[in-house]
Amino acid sequence: MTAALDVIAAVCLVAGALLSLAAGVALVRFPDLLSRMHAATKPQVLGLLLVLLGCGLRLRDTVDTTTLLLVAVFQLGTAPVAAHMIGRAGYRAGQARADLLLLDELAERADRVNPATSHPRTPAETTAAPPSGRVSDRTR
Repeated sequence: MTAALDVIAAVCLVAGALLSLAAGVALVRFPDLLSRMHAATKPQVLGLLLVLLGCGLRLRDTVDTTTLLLVAVFQLGTAPVAAHMIGRAGYRAGQARADLLLLDELAERADRVNPATSHPRTPAETTAAPPSGRVSDRTR
């Protein structure tokens, strides 16, 4: 039983390391902020969870396993929030490439909130009629 758990732990450690390596390579190779943000969060978190699982299977101590579980919970709680904040800040700073976006749901809201930081519009967007209705004070 111990040998089987050690093999599973080794597979988890290697798979987690490969996912983390892929995330690091993607950070260097991807063209824009949003793609890099995706690479920094999705495979990195899964890679870390696999490494923690491998360590937990290898250590098999209650104190160590509890610590690894806490690390996993905090990582799962903070990584999506951090990625969301980085994405919004990068979008507002104009670091997101508009030509790579398939759908830009924030463009209209960003134009209403702060026209100076909005993304350049395509010709189709500039000829479209402006949205009707009054902007409430709460969304400014």
